[in-house]
Amino acid sequence: MSGWYEVSKSSNGQFRFVLKAANAETILTSELYTTRAAADNGIASVQTNSPLDERYEKKTTKDGHPYFNLKAANHQIIGSSESYSSEAACDKGIASVKTNGPSKTIKDKTLPVL
Repeated sequence: MSGWYEVSKSSNGQFRFVLKAANAETILTSELYTTRAAADNGIASVQTNSPLDERYEKKTTKDGHPYFNLKAANHQIIGSSESYSSEAACDKGIASVKTNGPSKTIKDKTLPVL
């Protein structure tokens, strides 16, 4: 099984998505979007941009842990990773987003459970 997207609603009614790896670990988290359509556009942007090396920007947290941002062609951040314990772990995270980002599977967590 490959990865998937989960779309959820925050407590203030905005939408966000996460990209999950096949092992269900979150590997990329989006910003908050005011509409579901905007979140869906964000997912489409990850699907398009995730395979491209030049779309990844490696950063370091204030306490020295590496993480990365995935950017669109217009340099807007589409999603961010967690912070990692090492550069090697960060590189594995990028590789996982490259592998799982093109996934077409979207799980909608905004619908009420019946």
